[in-house]
Amino acid sequence: MRDLGDRNGLAVRLRDTIAAGRLPGPRILAAGTPVTGPGGHCWFLGGEVSGADAIRDLVRRNAELSVDVIKVMATGGGITKEGPPIWSAQFTAEELRVVVAEAARAGLSVAAHAHGTEGIRAAVEAGVTTIEHCTWIDQDGFQLIDDVVDEIVAKGIHVCPAASPDWRGFAQRFGTERAETMFDGVRSMRERGVSLITGTDAGVSRAVFDDFVSSLEFFTHLGCTPPEILDLATWHTAEALGLTDTGTLTPGHRADLLVVGGDPLRDLQALRDVRLVMAAGRVHR
Repeated sequence: MRDLGDRNGLAVRLRDTIAAGRLPGPRILAAGTPVTGPGGHCWFLGGEVSGADAIRDLVRRNAELSVDVIKVMATGGGITKEGPPIWSAQFTAEELRVVVAEAARAGLSVAAHAHGTEGIRAAVEAGVTTIEHCTWIDQDGFQLIDDVVDEIVAKGIHVCPAASPDWRGFAQRFGTERAETMFDGVRSMRERGVSLITGTDAGVSRAVFDDFVSSLEFFTHLGCTPPEILDLATWHTAEALGLTDTGTLTPGHRADLLVVGGDPLRDLQALRDVRLVMAAGRVHR
């Protein structure tokens, strides 16, 4: 499980507790405190910074906590009341390069929350590792920029649509036509060779932690087959996140196993019939 933002190192401590065998649970990749602007998206997690020196300092403090990834809020977000609009860029490309460079010095990847087109462009120019959401929203609607998509592919940047398990309900609330325009942007990126990875945005309204299958069904809506989706949810996303010891049934890999009733290669609904969960050789269910 990749946790892209906590307060006071909560997810880091939970990661270490699980790894020590004191609690059952998954391996956690923890980002610690997200980098955001003054009053910016998720400012309440404690990561407000302004200027290159403050950015470097926060990235270093996160690294000292032994985080697994650096999270930066490249644009505004929907849950931060009175924060910048969701389409608004919070950092310049040069400032995001500071995040990427400082993270690289600590051997860390960078995940950029980016809804707005200008924030996506800046994140791509800076060379982040993953872009979360990547919805191409601008002040007047949506604006997918072909040249930026090409650069995403060329740089090997992975895109996580962060499809909520309630993505169908979101479409109804957001407006079916607007939602389909947004979904078409993700579909277009896939068709043009962008590396998509799975994620749920769990923790925000209606994005629950216990219905991953519904999030995977979003990829069916994009045109992916069940075998393609299983690859995305296992080895492909693991590889994109730098996990080289899991995702396939391979000698020497961690024993991270999900056993279900039925054949998910034919029908993803088989994933709902969970018979056994094993993480690092420990049976949890």
